[in-house]
Amino acid sequence: MNPGGPRRWKVERSTLVRAINAGGRFLGRRAVASLKADHLLQAACRQTALYDFGDPSFREPLRRLLESLEAEARLNLMGRLASRYDLTRLLANRLRMEEDRKRNPGIAEEETPRPIIITGLPRTGTTLLHSLLALDPGSRVPLTWETMYPSPPPEAATYLTDQRIGLVDGQLRWLQRMVKGFNRIHPVDARFPEECLVIFSHSFLSYQFETTHRLPSYLDWLEGQDLRPAYEVHHRFLQHLQWRCPGERWVLKAPAHMFDFEAMFSVYPDACVIMTHRDPIEVTASNASLTANLRSAFSDDVDPLEVGPECSRRWAEAIERGMRSRDRGCAPAERFLDLYYVDLVADPIGVVRKVYACFDLPFPEGLEERIREFLLRNPKDRFGKHRYSMEEFGLDLEEETRRYAAYRERFRL
Repeated sequence: MNPGGPRRWKVERSTLVRAINAGGRFLGRRAVASLKADHLLQAACRQTALYDFGDPSFREPLRRLLESLEAEARLNLMGRLASRYDLTRLLANRLRMEEDRKRNPGIAEEETPRPIIITGLPRTGTTLLHSLLALDPGSRVPLTWETMYPSPPPEAATYLTDQRIGLVDGQLRWLQRMVKGFNRIHPVDARFPEECLVIFSHSFLSYQFETTHRLPSYLDWLEGQDLRPAYEVHHRFLQHLQWRCPGERWVLKAPAHMFDFEAMFSVYPDACVIMTHRDPIEVTASNASLTANLRSAFSDDVDPLEVGPECSRRWAEAIERGMRSRDRGCAPAERFLDLYYVDLVADPIGVVRKVYACFDLPFPEGLEERIREFLLRNPKDRFGKHRYSMEEFGLDLEEETRRYAAYRERFRL
C-alpha cells in the first residue's frame, strides 16, 4: 500500500489511444464497431470459412454478455474495437477447434489425469507459485499465446518458436500502451503461464470479462450459474493443447476456481487443489487497482470508488463459496493444500517442496536450481513499485475487516 496516505487514482494513456477515442466520439462508436451477436458470429464464420460452433449452450451467455457490454460497460471506441476483436477471436477459436477435432479424432481421446489447480484470492501469490511449478519439465502449463490462439494444436517441436508468440507479444504491447505502467501491476508476456479465465472465456461463462469491463448485470447472472459447461469447455481445451505437446500433469491457476469447486471436481474428479492465503485487508486495494486500470483501457468512465467495493464483495463471495464447498465435502480433505503468502515469499523452494510432498510427487532433480535462477531473473517490483491506497478505491478498513472476519479467523490471517 501507499504509506504516504490517500492518493488519487488516475489514468495515463498514450497520445495515439486518446486520438482513437476522440475519433470515436466524432464518428459514433456503435457505427464503427458493432457488438451485435449475429454480426460477431458472421464475422467469425467469414474469418475462418467454417460454420460449426459446437455445443450451442454458449449462445445464451454470449447474449447476456453483449447486452451488459452495450448497456453498462461505458465503452469508448478503443473498448468497442477491442471487445469486437476479442469476441470474434473467441468465436473463431471455437470454430477452428471444432474443425480440428473432426479432422483429428485422437484429440477427444486425450486424458488429463490429476491436474494441480492453484487458487486463492487475487494478489496472494498464485501467479508466483504457478510460475515456480511451471519450471518442472514434467509440468504442462497453458501459456498465454496458446490460450489466445489454440488452433492449430501446438506442437512440441515448435512450441517455443511458434509464430503465434510474436503475434501475441505485439497485442500485449498494445495493452501496455493503453495502460501505462501495467507491468508494475501484473507483468504479461506471450510465453508466461496463463490462468484459466482465458480458457473459460470460450464458453462465455467467465469472470475474465468483468475484470476488464463494468458488467453488473452479467456478473449478477453469472454468479447464479452452474459453471460445469465452462469446465467442460476447459477440459476440451486442455485436450486440444496437449494432443501434440503433452506433459506429465497439468498445472493450472485461477482465483475464480473458488466460485464453483463442485463444478471443477465434476470434470476433474482427481484434481489436487492448492489454496493460497494472505490477509485480504492487504490485497483488496491492489486488486481494485488492477481492475480499474484494466477497465480504463476500454472506458473513459471508470469510477475507482465503485470498483473497490465491487471487487471486495465479489472476492469475499468467492472465498465464502469455496469454504462452503470444502465444508460440504466437495472432495476429500487431502485433495486440498493450504499455503500462506508469507511462507511463499520467505521460502519459495520450501513451499514448492511442500507441494510435491503433499501430493506424493517426486521432487525433480535440478528444480531447486531452476527456481533460484528464476527468482534472480524476476525480482519483486522489477518493473517498478505498484502504489495504491484503500481510500482511492472507496474501501473502508472497518468494513473490510468485518467482511472478511470469518475467513481471517479460520486461517489466522
